[in-house]
Amino acid sequence: MANHQSALKRARQTERRTATNRLNKSRLRTELRKLRTALSSGNREQAETALNSTISVLDKSVQKGVLHKNTASRYKSRLSVRVHGVKKTA
Repeated sequence: MANHQSALKRARQTERRTATNRLNKSRLRTELRKLRTALSSGNREQAETALNSTISVLDKSVQKGVLHKNTASRYKSRLSVRVHGVKKTA
């Protein structure tokens, strides 16, 4: 356990940052799960809507430092290919 004031402060900061990062990662995983569910249902309109919100969360994750920008770019590319592969329902 930390004994010095600076070490105690660092421990408190780490706890806050860990909680924030955990929240952001959870939000990202939830959006990805929603998109994959929409893809498996086969409804293209629903999948496109989910893709837009997922891309937004991916970009925010890059800004907050949760993901590397190339990782987010790779996710966006692969997910958009999958969404556009779903046939439109007439």
